[in-house]
Amino acid sequence: MNEELLKMLNAINSKKEEAKKLVMEDKIEEAKTAKDELIKLQNKFDIAKDLFDQQEKSKDEEIKNKVKKLTVEDEEKKGHNAFVNVFTAGVLKKAVNEEDVKIYNQMTEADPTEGVSDGGLTVPQDIRTQVKELRRSLDALEPFINVEPVTTLSGSRVIEVNADQVPFDNVDEAAQFPDVDTPKFKNISYKVVKKGGILKVTRELLQDSAENILSYLTNWIGKKARVTRNFLILNELDSSFGGDKTKTLNNFDSFKDIFNVVLDPSIAISSSVLTNQDGFNWLDKQKDSDGKYILQPNPVNATQKLLFGRYPVAVVSNKVLKSAVEGAPEAPTGYKYPFYMGDLKEAITIFDRESLSIEFSNEAGDLWGKDLTGAKVRERLDIKTIDTEAVVKGEVSVTV
Repeated sequence: MNEELLKMLNAINSKKEEAKKLVMEDKIEEAKTAKDELIKLQNKFDIAKDLFDQQEKSKDEEIKNKVKKLTVEDEEKKGHNAFVNVFTAGVLKKAVNEEDVKIYNQMTEADPTEGVSDGGLTVPQDIRTQVKELRRSLDALEPFINVEPVTTLSGSRVIEVNADQVPFDNVDEAAQFPDVDTPKFKNISYKVVKKGGILKVTRELLQDSAENILSYLTNWIGKKARVTRNFLILNELDSSFGGDKTKTLNNFDSFKDIFNVVLDPSIAISSSVLTNQDGFNWLDKQKDSDGKYILQPNPVNATQKLLFGRYPVAVVSNKVLKSAVEGAPEAPTGYKYPFYMGDLKEAITIFDRESLSIEFSNEAGDLWGKDLTGAKVRERLDIKTIDTEAVVKGEVSVTV
């Protein structure tokens, strides 16, 4: 109890004694007045005490939260240090500390002996989450498509074709439900495959702090995973929607034809445009007959442009999505700028096993002579086109 509350409590006790004394002296009216004052003092004290208790409770909660946060951060740091220690021991072919193995296995929910004796290990969940965030940054195409986590190495999905063309019929009260036209289905099978690469680890890296080693690993894996997914997505887009299916875009009416006619209205309503720097630069310079630029800022996202005021335009680097070269590469006569229009999330799905593993070897190739160790990083995924009518690829030809 603070000093202010103690003063109020003393005032209450004094007022009680005063009221008792007035009663004993048969001064009833004065005693009533003292009682009323006592009630006011008591009410004031109760309110002040409640506010004080709430304030103290908030302070206690704040302290508890700080302690809890420090505990979580400490446990996370221990886990990351354990992972780095197991990783370093695997690279150097050294014995692993039992406490580190225990913490590492708790992070990965792995078998206590799995992947430790031979220097391999599973990347823990929270570090995989960091990798996922990194691979979705910068010029990542993954956010534009559908990603479905899977727990099996293979499987299938049954998709109804043109379901909106097989409507339900009217059914009268208590009447027999009629048969409906048999819908058409297609089976989408997936089989995740290993994707990976080798990180050449130096002795100098292993002598660094656990924090720096972990940062280096997650950044390297995140970058390679992003490049891998970009490559797979662009290959799938080109094989499913490119080639002979590619539309020539002569003018802006060609763009409107695709959104108004070629794409189904249910797809067009959620569609966007994916292009590279060349394509965006070309679009951004186009004006209508009144001299106004065709692309307009999105009123709810100032960093984004809209085509025809409806379709968001996403831009990736020319290094990721290349423009086709017309003529000889050393002396091009023109370029074809790519535009993917439609709902890419409806079109393509990555079936992601969401697992990462690392193995080590210093015996492959020229690693031994250069005092390097190879860290082989693996992940498992597959990519499939789900709806072959959800995206249209177009090209704008520009002469040099």
